[in-house]
Amino acid sequence: MPVFEMPLEQLRSYTGRNPKPADFDAYWERGMRDLASTPPEVELIPRQSPARFAECFDLWFTGVGGARIHSQYLRPRGAGPHPAVLRFHGYSGNAGDWFDNLAWPAQGIAIAAMEVRGQGGQSEDVGGVKGTTLRGQIIRGLSDHPDKLLFRQIFLDTVQLARVVMALPEVEAKRVGAFGGSQGGGLTLACAALEPRIARAAPLYPFLCDYQRVWEMDLAKEAYEELTTYFRQFDPTHEHENEIFSRLGYIDVQHLADRVAGRVLMTTGLMDTICPPSSQFAAYNKLRSAKDMVIYPDFGHEDMPGHGDRTFEFLSEM
Repeated sequence: MPVFEMPLEQLRSYTGRNPKPADFDAYWERGMRDLASTPPEVELIPRQSPARFAECFDLWFTGVGGARIHSQYLRPRGAGPHPAVLRFHGYSGNAGDWFDNLAWPAQGIAIAAMEVRGQGGQSEDVGGVKGTTLRGQIIRGLSDHPDKLLFRQIFLDTVQLARVVMALPEVEAKRVGAFGGSQGGGLTLACAALEPRIARAAPLYPFLCDYQRVWEMDLAKEAYEELTTYFRQFDPTHEHENEIFSRLGYIDVQHLADRVAGRVLMTTGLMDTICPPSSQFAAYNKLRSAKDMVIYPDFGHEDMPGHGDRTFEFLSEM
């Protein structure tokens, strides 16, 4: 077991460090009302593809605040209904090449790969928050009303996508799953928590969990570097530390995990210094649905041998 983390026996019972706001449930009930009042305004634009077995589309919908969100959407040719999966990418990335998603329609499964607003894809970031927007989206809106936290809007985007896909005539709504790594793993859990019809979820080393634990481990670097930026520039003596971590609790995936209803297959590496194992176990240990964790003792935040095949099999069994 790596020396930077607690022993595996303790990880299996660890339930998190970051505080959960007292009005957490009301916060997300308000968010879901905001989403319900946001017409998705779905647009499917056919895209040329050499794939003989799939039809490809640019899928656009409207998220909370009026942002237009882009996804790659690929569906099998032929009559449905088909199962479907939602794919969420890593922090600052995008949906990648269309080729990356072709295995799913070849398997008879539709796929929607969402591009997170304000990151590396085509989705729109409408902005409009007070305070810093420097170096990261975790802190976007942290100096404003909690409803302005950008990851609140992003979590709700995942739900809007799930509902859009479930409503498509070729999709069997009860057979929709989700997957992704790092940020994509965190968004997979958030989506499954806020849209409990998600049948299966396969998060890989999920990001956006247990911020205070990450801070206390001195791992607010790389993906979590913006926490250090925020404290250094806006609270250098940590006078407001409790308030800051409490506010971050609204967008801490571990506090949503107990809402997940679908089956979960989580994968983590015990050498992960980007999203430390304890932060991931904080979410996993709060899951109440059927769940399994695959542990790679000697791996960090990197490609995991066999993980892609295992995820493909798990989600194909919906």
